[in-house]
Amino acid sequence: MAMMVKAVFVAVVAVAALAQLTVAVDHPVGGSGATWSTSGGYDSWSAKQKFSPGDSLVFSYSPAHDVVEVSKADYDACTASKVVASYTGGSTKVKLTTAGKRYFICSIAGHCDAGMKLQVNVAAATAAPTKPRGQRSVAPVAAPVPAPEGSATDEQLPTVSSPTGTQAPSSPSGSGAASISASAAVVLAMGMAVALAM
Repeated sequence: MAMMVKAVFVAVVAVAALAQLTVAVDHPVGGSGATWSTSGGYDSWSAKQKFSPGDSLVFSYSPAHDVVEVSKADYDACTASKVVASYTGGSTKVKLTTAGKRYFICSIAGHCDAGMKLQVNVAAATAAPTKPRGQRSVAPVAAPVPAPEGSATDEQLPTVSSPTGTQAPSSPSGSGAASISASAAVVLAMGMAVALAM
């Protein structure tokens, strides 16, 4: 019996840890298979993405281009007078470490004006709501209201049930949606097996 309780406890802890696991996402700029080029459209792509601290932007581009992180003013003016960081080489991975807006352009003359500019908004990490210890969470419930005279009784009304949950939104192809890697799943399974063997 004690072994069964221990196994259930380990399984519950593993599921709770898995729920807390945050996986960083690599976002290919422009979408899967896209390249950093004068074709533009990067801000509309960016608006459809969810960027979180720990994620990365992955730029793929020809040697005729570069990636320059700039200030908001430089982004708006398509200039690189206040360079935050500059990258060359055809493949660049930029880690998004903190929440806030980030701005990128190609500094080659005319390229930014032709559409090689990107702004991303890195969302702040959300913490689980906390409550003081010992207090229970209770959803507010509206007080019953008496039915007006002459209205239908409970026996005359149809039975209606409400859904108990909502379906998770599906992820569009090429959005950079993450899943737990196979190695993380193996490590979790091994940890559970070791705990059960004790």
